[in-house]
Amino acid sequence: MTVTPSRAEGEDAVVRAGAGTEGRGTEARTGSPVAVPGARVAPAEAAPPTGVAPPTRGFLAKATLVTAVLSIAGALLGLGRDQALAHLFGAGTETDAFLVAWTVPEVAATLLIEDGMAFVLVPAFSLAVARRARGTGADPVRALVASTLPRLALAFVAVAALLMAGAPYLVAALAPGLPDPALAVDCTRLTATCVLSFGLAGYCSAALRAHRRFLAPAAIYVAYNTGIITAMFVLGDRWGVRSAAVGVAVGGCLMVAAQAPSLARQLFGRRRSAPEPEATAAADATTAAAAAQGPSPHDGPEATKATQVTEVADSPAPSMKHSVELALIAPVLMFALCRQSQVLIERFLASTLPSGAISHLNYAQKVAQIPMTLSLMLCTVTFPVLAQALAEGDTERARTRVERDVAVASCMVLLGAAAVFACAPQIIQLLFQRGAFTAQDTAATATVMRVYSVGLLGHTLVGALVRTYFSAGRPTWYPLAAMAAGIVATSWIGAGTVDAWGVRGIAAANAIGITVTAALLLSGMGERRSVPIRTRRVVHELSKPVRAAVCAAVAGAFCASRVDSPELALAAGGLTVTVVYVLLLRVLGVKAVAPAFRTALRSVTRRLPHVRFR
Repeated sequence: MTVTPSRAEGEDAVVRAGAGTEGRGTEARTGSPVAVPGARVAPAEAAPPTGVAPPTRGFLAKATLVTAVLSIAGALLGLGRDQALAHLFGAGTETDAFLVAWTVPEVAATLLIEDGMAFVLVPAFSLAVARRARGTGADPVRALVASTLPRLALAFVAVAALLMAGAPYLVAALAPGLPDPALAVDCTRLTATCVLSFGLAGYCSAALRAHRRFLAPAAIYVAYNTGIITAMFVLGDRWGVRSAAVGVAVGGCLMVAAQAPSLARQLFGRRRSAPEPEATAAADATTAAAAAQGPSPHDGPEATKATQVTEVADSPAPSMKHSVELALIAPVLMFALCRQSQVLIERFLASTLPSGAISHLNYAQKVAQIPMTLSLMLCTVTFPVLAQALAEGDTERARTRVERDVAVASCMVLLGAAAVFACAPQIIQLLFQRGAFTAQDTAATATVMRVYSVGLLGHTLVGALVRTYFSAGRPTWYPLAAMAAGIVATSWIGAGTVDAWGVRGIAAANAIGITVTAALLLSGMGERRSVPIRTRRVVHELSKPVRAAVCAAVAGAFCASRVDSPELALAAGGLTVTVVYVLLLRVLGVKAVAPAFRTALRSVTRRLPHVRFR
């Protein structure tokens, strides 16, 4: 199971809302490790001038609120998209073919919008925006666009064309046992257009976030899912499930259209007022003196890093150290691809099962991951605080932040997992059982969803812990190794159980594999790789909500099974799960859950000294 684009887009937007860049190295800890690897916050006399004021608390709060609301709206529309797909086409050969083609936009979203594109372009645009604010020479933002956008666009077109031409081979590799490969090939050729549209959308998002514009980037998945839903209802009778693939192509274009006007205003609109001449002159003089003097042998590594930051800030915006960039970006991209391969493994194994297996896995996965999405949004909101602590070398504050976030996120996701396990049949029946989606499909999907719920804690821990590894500002391959171990476990267990257990074996393999990865990431937390947390204490505290969730899930399932009406059964089961879970948390002495929520909310609106405000 993997994070949906809606959830990952919300995370990315919120992280950029609180991140501070401007060539100080903080951006490297907020998901963009390109600018200056390993840099700490430079002293005031060595810091590169930005000529701009930090954001107010109200700005950060509004940016977070807008991003969260639009991300949730996009997630709900994504659920509506899956409901429409189930209603119109059920769970059979057609939907299996489309979901194989759906692999292309899933991978493209991870690399071009959520991770790879953001890691490369956000720091580059942030440096260019800072130089523009200083009012020195030609517009560095336009220069950056002119030097990067045409080349990237050509690369996107080339990859899209390659996928279209190689669609038969791609389908054969992803799902060799698919009953109707020709339909999957047609859908893949249509969805391959998203490589270009997603690439341009990710480019626009990175540029707008660097300008502290969050409304348009947060709305892209609203536009995307709206396009898919509209295409299915308008063209479904004539083109069948191919209409959903057409919707992917249309939705990708809408993602670009939703951001293009805002980006055009930033590039070609009226320039912001320049900073005060006196302040800029003094800052320039300080920077020039620091650059001329260079780091002293007695200053230590921190001064050297600060000087590197200054050099990057004063260099042309498009100019970066590519070898260092690749050293930092490669582990992140490889981790993202490795994690995404869980879906590929599931669909590969399910392609040999009867028709509908891939669809049952997809519907169960999309619903089961909703608690994980909500729990990880809290970690995303506090990400800037963690990044700032690491930038300042405050290990104790970073450790406290990570431990608290893990505790709160785990409590949240375990409550959701217990509810999903207890009320899975009722949830699937109410959401999907209509039209071509039969009662048999409901039973099969609900069974898979219950198995998936066992791995939700593992998915949440992976999402919460991996940020600490990639926030360290230096390349690390440990997360990739941990994810690879989980993928191996998923592959072997899935291959060994698929014949006997079918889709349940595949879901169980997913849950076990991601739990292995989470355990490895948790055990690897340390000074050398990440934030040195108190692992034994964290594991001990995690065991308490796990026990509470198990009891709550059993009690909720029992109560839900005693009611015939799916609406009343869902209400009874959900209420039972909530009451039992909360009571057991109090009995077991789970500490500081409510205060942690309040602290996380305050952290969002805390003034971060290295964030620009425009």
